[in-house]
Amino acid sequence: MTDDWRQVADRVRNWGRWGADDQLGTLNYITQEKISSAARLARRGVRFNLSIPVDAYGPQSAHGYRRNPVHMMTLDGGDADMSRALETQKTGGGAQEAEIIELWKGPMRYTDDFIVMPLQSGTQWDGLAHVYYDDRLYNDHPAASVTSAGAMRNGIEHVGASGGVMGRGVLLDVARHCGVRRLEPDVAIGPNLLDEVADSQGVAIEEGDILLIRTGWWTHFLDHRDGATWQKAAPGVSWKVAEWLHERRVAAIAADNIAVERRTPEIDNHVLLFHMLTIRDMGMTLGEIWDLEALAQDCAGDGVYEFFLSATPLLVTGAVGSPVTPVAIK
Repeated sequence: MTDDWRQVADRVRNWGRWGADDQLGTLNYITQEKISSAARLARRGVRFNLSIPVDAYGPQSAHGYRRNPVHMMTLDGGDADMSRALETQKTGGGAQEAEIIELWKGPMRYTDDFIVMPLQSGTQWDGLAHVYYDDRLYNDHPAASVTSAGAMRNGIEHVGASGGVMGRGVLLDVARHCGVRRLEPDVAIGPNLLDEVADSQGVAIEEGDILLIRTGWWTHFLDHRDGATWQKAAPGVSWKVAEWLHERRVAAIAADNIAVERRTPEIDNHVLLFHMLTIRDMGMTLGEIWDLEALAQDCAGDGVYEFFLSATPLLVTGAVGSPVTPVAIK
């Protein structure tokens, strides 16, 4: 069993499929024709924001290398008299003071802010430089091509520069199909269950689709506001779903949990095996921590589980992932 996943890796590996220089992977399945067809799915003009809030109250509290975003003001409403104070002090300060004095000579005042955050602390895409094994990234690039300066290969900026991620989105509401608000901890969603859900919803998975998986697990965080517990034992797809996605030529997959896949390893000492197969071997971008609740409610109401989806990452040069504000339009 332990070695079975390497046989799957050989079968799903897309290295060279779109050329030796490709850095988009399965997003190549989203053609102009696919986007044009998907745009016609926006029939009602109803929009669903699938992002969680970017603030200090998110789910990143379980480990040291990721933290919730920190938002800080550089200028606020209490700074309205700054120019007067600077001019009065005659400090002979630098260009910044001179700029503020000049800008605020008249009645105009402004506020300004910045944010410090791990790029993958909230609703986000995992890029193709995010996961590797055996010292190789997607398309046989060396893991050492990701340096302290960023990813020299497979950086997330290639996705943004290509026009982003948009096309036909399909929601598979696994939790609702199972008759529960959310799946139990440690549930592994296998290919057969995904087929059952698609059949029951009357929706077909097509080449180039962006597949959304609802486990209902985001409601666990909303109920308890405990990021550590929310991340631990989260349900998700089985690593065996990688081959299912490969056969259907799915472009990308996202879910409402921490890692798309089941958080507890299905094979001992093989953490995030689904990540290894999809990102490193298939070249598939993964979306994590998406809020699918309102969209799922609407889909259940009208029986339509397909929609136009736009989810373009930030154009951060050399980044291995990116925050995203996905919008589904029905």
